[in-house]
Amino acid sequence: MSYKADYHIHSYYSDGRMKPVDIVRRYKENDYEVIALTDHDGVDGVQEAMIAGEALQIKVIPGVELSTSLNWEGKATELHILGYHIDTENPRLQEMLETARRSRDDRNQRLLAYLNGSGYPLRYEDLLERPGQTYVGKPNFARALRRKGYAIEDMWKIFDRIERERLDTAEAIDVIREAGGLAVLAHPMKIKGIGEKGSGQFWENLENMLRYLKKQGLKGMECYHPSASEEDALRLVVLAGKLHLHITEGSDFHGESESERT
Repeated sequence: MSYKADYHIHSYYSDGRMKPVDIVRRYKENDYEVIALTDHDGVDGVQEAMIAGEALQIKVIPGVELSTSLNWEGKATELHILGYHIDTENPRLQEMLETARRSRDDRNQRLLAYLNGSGYPLRYEDLLERPGQTYVGKPNFARALRRKGYAIEDMWKIFDRIERERLDTAEAIDVIREAGGLAVLAHPMKIKGIGEKGSGQFWENLENMLRYLKKQGLKGMECYHPSASEEDALRLVVLAGKLHLHITEGSDFHGESESERT
């Protein structure tokens, strides 16, 4: 039996633009049966989404998306790990999310200083888009710069120069497991540094990486995502089957008509 599901959604508790309750209502109106709220490095919106799901009779899975770093062949490779069915109150998970928050805050201050020194003055307040906002990511910087009327060539490349310390991938997988959840590799076609996308080298490195991550406790892979073409998705499905990994699908919805990187 097939059903409509989306296992990768962001609310305004990270870099999305919609309240969790409005997201749940939107998906219900579009006849979805199961969704997962997977905000970046935070779970503040999960309870609100689950309460709305109960009221609107749509299943909401408690989730998170963790930004991590894997030491792969001598260099740091950024991977995003999705966690599903997690206990959001798990102490070790909460500790990890606090570590991620501090790292992001430090990066944000350094990025602000860099932009101000480069002739693009911004205040921290310019990055905030709602009362009580605690999460600020690179999309908030992009929107603030646009609102100021700044046209910066290669804006995202500039953002990427200011790096932040990321969570360890294996530890993130273990924390998700300890919190009762399932760890899934997000949007594998967006992984950088393992070969040109779609090349033989890329697929070989991805398979080797997945074999390693599975030993660390990885349970699935996001095979259907906007970054994957139909051909890519089919190849990912075959690879997931070969390695006995769960197959998931996610839109990476942010409530935006425009494409925004995270």
